[in-house]
Amino acid sequence: MSARDVVFPAGRQALYEKNHYSPAIRSNGFLFVSGQVGSRPDGSPEADLKGQVRLAFDNLNAILSAAGCTFKDVVDVTVFIVDPESNFETIWEVFGEHWGEAPYPTLTGVGVTWLYGFQFEIKVIAKLPEANAAG
Repeated sequence: MSARDVVFPAGRQALYEKNHYSPAIRSNGFLFVSGQVGSRPDGSPEADLKGQVRLAFDNLNAILSAAGCTFKDVVDVTVFIVDPESNFETIWEVFGEHWGEAPYPTLTGVGVTWLYGFQFEIKVIAKLPEANAAG
């Protein structure tokens, strides 16, 4: 097996090393991004739900950018929501700020009971631009 082609966003490598996972891996022309939450640089959650979702997208976009991608390159999205019945509408309001125009990526939403102190997590797969498709 070849070494993993890991993508780290600027300034957050220590957080990923502390938690023993990679933020994203390039493989076969795709970028597989670990679930991103609304964590501050020290790893603590943003208190406000809308702020948490915005920060999760900021963290996601930092990883996409580090790999030479944008959200337009995303082909598949999975979101995890604590108490979706109460939180979905608030979360979906923020999506419009980041989602862009049609055609949209595929989407799977999963209701969960616990996300390590967070209320929202977003995980994506993006198609790497041809120049960045190594791995």
